[in-house]
Amino acid sequence: MERVRLEFPSTDLVHRYQLPVRIGDMNYGRHLAHDAVITLLHEARAHMFEALGFHEWDVLGHPSVVADLAIQYRAEARWPDALAVDSAIPVASGRGFSVYQRLWRLADERTVALARVGVVLLDPAGGEPVELPPAFAEALAKAKQRGDV
Repeated sequence: MERVRLEFPSTDLVHRYQLPVRIGDMNYGRHLAHDAVITLLHEARAHMFEALGFHEWDVLGHPSVVADLAIQYRAEARWPDALAVDSAIPVASGRGFSVYQRLWRLADERTVALARVGVVLLDPAGGEPVELPPAFAEALAKAKQRGDV
């Protein structure tokens, strides 16, 4: 079986968001369910956009949409573990960008999951992908320079 192999680009870190495992995030195996992982990553990504000065649904006049998603699970998390999601965006250009997210447990700093989310911005009138606005790249550069994650 071919496995997804992801590496988190730490030098491109732009945001960190903390959140707990909620009781509703558990599955029958009594650990964090895969659908809950996607929800937690989405929550963190929405906060990342806000920290960059945008809304997920309005990045300089363009809604963002997920084009693809890959997740590599590395450890289990359980209720009521405290978690953090680090979000990193390598150089963004063209019609899309990748958001790498590392979900990790605060107590022992163990990585629970790594994800790569392909994101595109759309023309709200026609629904077609657009070139990334220069102001988006500028906001990323400022976030990386601040290093206050």
